Amino acid sequence: MTKVTLYIAASLDGYIARSDGGIDWLSILDIEGEDYGYTDFYESIDAIVLGSKTYEVGLGFDKWPYPDKKSFVFTQRHLKSDREDVVFVSDTVQQALANIEAQGLENIWLVGGGALINSFLQHNLIDEYIISIIPTILGGGIQLFPPPTPEKKLELIHSKQYPSGLLQAHYKPIRLG
Repeated sequence: MTKVTLYIAASLDGYIARSDGGIDWLSILDIEGEDYGYTDFYESIDAIVLGSKTYEVGLGFDKWPYPDKKSFVFTQRHLKSDREDVVFVSDTVQQALANIEAQGLENIWLVGGGALINSFLQHNLIDEYIISIIPTILGGGIQLFPPPTPEKKLELIHSKQYPSGLLQAHYKPIRLG
């Protein structure tokens, strides 16, 4: 059974990036020896799903940020990659997830962006939410949960506060019925 985890950072006012896609504001978290649980989380996943704009942000880094993991990029555009571990997907999220599961990939990291997160929310496909709240107010940008977002009830599993001011909350959905 595939498990999808939304693991993401957001500003205090609920933005995951600036309007232009910029994430430079996350640099305040760069503290020697602190990865906020990222290494353990990354080792626990089998594959990554992300939107095309988030993919393009990743291409701007010095090196590919998701090595040794298959990355499924949701897009309606005709994008190409030299990487064998990057697959472009134009299927619905349900069909794509079924195809990913058929490949034996079970623990999936939903990286972003907002529109893709919303698609997964609309179809009740997120099994865990690990959201790191950054002590910054951006005042605008790309929303973590852009409207229209369906109402979801969540149960807090764990939370942790870090000296940097980051607050990481781990939730799971409350399944009704």
